[in-house]
Amino acid sequence: MKLVRYGNPGKEKPGLIDANGQLRDLSSVVPDIGAAQLGDAVLARIRKVKTDKLPLVRGKPRFGSPVANVGKFIAIGLNYADHAAESNMPIPAEPVVFTKANSCIQGPNDPIMLPKGSVKTDWEVELGVVIGTRAHYVSQKDALNYVAGYCVVNDVSERAWQLEHGLTWDKGKGFDTFGPIGPWLVTRDEIANVQKLGMWLDVNGQRMQTGNTKTMIFNVAKLVSYVSQLNTLMPGDVITTGTPPGVGMGMKPPVFLKKGDVITLGIEGLGEQRQEVVPFKP
Repeated sequence: MKLVRYGNPGKEKPGLIDANGQLRDLSSVVPDIGAAQLGDAVLARIRKVKTDKLPLVRGKPRFGSPVANVGKFIAIGLNYADHAAESNMPIPAEPVVFTKANSCIQGPNDPIMLPKGSVKTDWEVELGVVIGTRAHYVSQKDALNYVAGYCVVNDVSERAWQLEHGLTWDKGKGFDTFGPIGPWLVTRDEIANVQKLGMWLDVNGQRMQTGNTKTMIFNVAKLVSYVSQLNTLMPGDVITTGTPPGVGMGMKPPVFLKKGDVITLGIEGLGEQRQEVVPFKP
């Protein structure tokens, strides 16, 4: 299933994308798509609904984050060897874990706002993993059973704050609008092999990133297992799993986002995003 949340910010309704690519309203089935709806039992109940009986949603409403009220937004750094190389950093021996503020989460097509005075805002197409079942010290073998589904994430990053203001990356990762998620949450049963998904990102129509999840250093099962040792993963938590090469920081000379730029990105089977870059507004 492709589950969505649509409507104005703060007033999103649950929906799904049917086999014909049409948006259907799920409000009569579940009140939202959040922690309480991401377990296997509720997803199975939604799956049994006769999709053609659900109301069609007309027009082209805004999509919000497909997961409501994300608890933890956990990110993995340097998880593609070629991205580590372009960042002039060693390949990590263990996953690099940091957090993005959940206040940065927004819809997949909402504008990205440059932080005040920023000249080093960058892009990162990433695979997002949405937790469906409480996970604590889970084995790598069983880890994917705790996943509700997958989505596209743009891990927008302000490189000066990430790398030039002390040792914690979090500073450059959690600015408002720096966490576009969606357009939809694709349940894990629809993804035959999460380690074989093509991914891409363009800026102003120019291809910047081309990659595939098969080249991850630490695969999704390893990451879920590893992070579950650090903290208890709860339904609705999101792990964004690292980016392939082609970020602006790695170019010679570096290229960063500016007002008016348009970013488009996507992952095979998980949909596409589009964001326009806008100036800082208090």
